[in-house]
Amino acid sequence: MGGRESTLVLLDENGIRCDGRKVDEPRRIMIKAGGLKNADGSAYIEFGDNKILVGVFGPRDVHPKHMSNTDTGILRVRYHMEPFSVGERKNPAPSRREIEISKVIKEALLPAVILDKFPRTAVDVFIEVLQADGGTRCAALAAASVALADAGIPMRDMVAACAAGKAADTIILDVNNEEDQAGQADMPVGYMPNLDKITLLQLDGVLSPEEFKKCVKVGVDGCKLVYELQKKALHEKYFQNGGDQ
Repeated sequence: MGGRESTLVLLDENGIRCDGRKVDEPRRIMIKAGGLKNADGSAYIEFGDNKILVGVFGPRDVHPKHMSNTDTGILRVRYHMEPFSVGERKNPAPSRREIEISKVIKEALLPAVILDKFPRTAVDVFIEVLQADGGTRCAALAAASVALADAGIPMRDMVAACAAGKAADTIILDVNNEEDQAGQADMPVGYMPNLDKITLLQLDGVLSPEEFKKCVKVGVDGCKLVYELQKKALHEKYFQNGGDQ
């Protein structure tokens, strides 16, 4: 992480972080279900300064056919950062990081989606990061869950996601970009609250066993906050708006 020589104060003497939040306070989160007419389901999320759009298509035929599974449907996820999403223009070609995050999000979603009802088909999840500010995989995972639910894909539960971490020797909730760069640890967590099941747990950095346990708990607590906003987004689309698409 290499942030010890940084002049940035990650946590002041009053326990206030560099962006004005308390240690257990998430960034502002806004989730909206729907929005893409051509998609079977979609969602938009603003998680701090992250802005991410997700479209879900399917179940639909698999091309080429030999990629299909005769017993179950398959889930395909593409996570992509727009060239303008970061300060220094990014190469439009898929990077190793984007390929890795696509795989991570797919594996975090697989325990949630019920695909055996749709053999020989595919459900495609396209994630477009319009603006990035640390914690994009968690924001993308949360939005993808809402988009899958919006598409009517049968699910055991939605996967909520939020990162915890360590900065200035303190366990914190929802790591921002500065804390990710200059902090001591970053732990993305994906969690299904109804099933009490973690589907994503990664760690970049070093934590003691006690810090690890606390970090997981803080991350799960953050996921529960995100989960309420995911449910609210679907409720607003299908109940408050009379189900208009």
